[in-house]
Amino acid sequence: MHKSFRRKPLSLLLAEVNSEHRLNRILGPVALTSLGVGAIIGTGIFVLIGVAAHDKAGPAITLSFAVAGMACIFAALCYAEFASMVPVAGSAYTYAYATLGELMAWIIGWDLILEYGVASATVAHGWSKYFQDFIGIFGLGVPALLANAPFDFDSTNGMLTSTGAWFDLPAVMITFAVTVVLVKGIKESANFNAGMVMVKVAIVLLVIVLGAMYVKPANWIPFAPFGFSGLSIFGHTVLGETGPGGAPVGVLAGAAMIFFAYIGFDSISTHAEEAKNPQRDIPIALIGSLIVCTILYIAVAAVITGMVPYNKISIDAPVSNAFMQVGIGWAQFVISLGAITGITSVLLVMMLSQPRIFLAMARDGLLPKSFFGAIHKKFRTPWKSTLLTGAFVATLGGMLPLRLLAELVNIGTLFAFVVVCSAVLIMRKTHPDANRPFRAPLVPFVPIAGILTCLTLMFSLPVENWIRLIGWLVIGVVIYS
Repeated sequence: MHKSFRRKPLSLLLAEVNSEHRLNRILGPVALTSLGVGAIIGTGIFVLIGVAAHDKAGPAITLSFAVAGMACIFAALCYAEFASMVPVAGSAYTYAYATLGELMAWIIGWDLILEYGVASATVAHGWSKYFQDFIGIFGLGVPALLANAPFDFDSTNGMLTSTGAWFDLPAVMITFAVTVVLVKGIKESANFNAGMVMVKVAIVLLVIVLGAMYVKPANWIPFAPFGFSGLSIFGHTVLGETGPGGAPVGVLAGAAMIFFAYIGFDSISTHAEEAKNPQRDIPIALIGSLIVCTILYIAVAAVITGMVPYNKISIDAPVSNAFMQVGIGWAQFVISLGAITGITSVLLVMMLSQPRIFLAMARDGLLPKSFFGAIHKKFRTPWKSTLLTGAFVATLGGMLPLRLLAELVNIGTLFAFVVVCSAVLIMRKTHPDANRPFRAPLVPFVPIAGILTCLTLMFSLPVENWIRLIGWLVIGVVIYS
């Protein structure tokens, strides 16, 4: 019990910042912000808008993005305070170790494996759909046996059904390609990401400007066909309506689903050890990327639901399909190309972050250091854990369906955000005089608001997600013990 509740001293964390075994500090504010935008813009705009608008919120998906963005702003301010205090790899895992003890740190680290690993698999699955949509323009296609996961998730009964496919080959191939880039080095990864970010932001702006010309206000009526709520507690809807299978629907339920679109901004904090001036640059990148992406998300959601009735929006490729439905065939090529580029950068940043969590846990002796703590002598990257991450992502991305993966990731990430917001409150009490280059404003309001909004979104998810999260955490505790 003493071991489980021991905390890692702040002085020891700060000593690791100057250790000779740390990662290279080569990322400036532009590169870090680019990583944030690269992680955020992609799956949310190009994939999840379709699922959330069609099944959960209708045109009110714009409000869902605003609610999810607000929850993330509160969490981002708390992340920024910690990252400026302790600029080492590990993100929420490290913060939990300093405030809540070793057992909670292990639980959060185990939870982050769920977040980044499964999130990457979800992104790879979305990339596959847009890739197939893109090559379909040229009359090409992937054989049916290799074009999809072997299972799909039936939301009406909560059961997995067979698709007749073997596995999703494009998802496996893109995962392999990104893994190679990540092993090569952080500088190469950041430069590759920066190029993709410029392309996808330009195409997102094109979607907004061009799509606005084809908006029909009548498509926004009714604005909230599923209602403005959608709150449930462990699967029992207490506020709002229920959809197929008893799952909650409405603005809050939509926010809980598209929350996945914001996953990635917290990955900036996992690269604090590689930032040139983390005390200044990490807060700028966290908050700046989140604000920019929230504005773009709301604008795109408004345009897509205005172009096409919400119940006719494609689930797999909503943006390019919306332009096809209004007769702009040439836009399908540009948007599909942008989606492929954008989703690739999301996958890169997600898979870049996972090995950093492994590295932090290995340094603390919670994972085998010879494997998870191994740094390549030439590339200075955690190459072994990067390869393991690639294999894990390829397996899940090739075998499991989009709906199941997206919801599984959301609840794990929201749980991590709750812990980080709680940790800020604890650190303000236990280390009131610690150096805080960036201080979250309006404490205790901001962390408490972050806790409450994240818990609200967690409760808005179907009960199956709670069961999966609890099961995953129980496995983690058993391994720890």
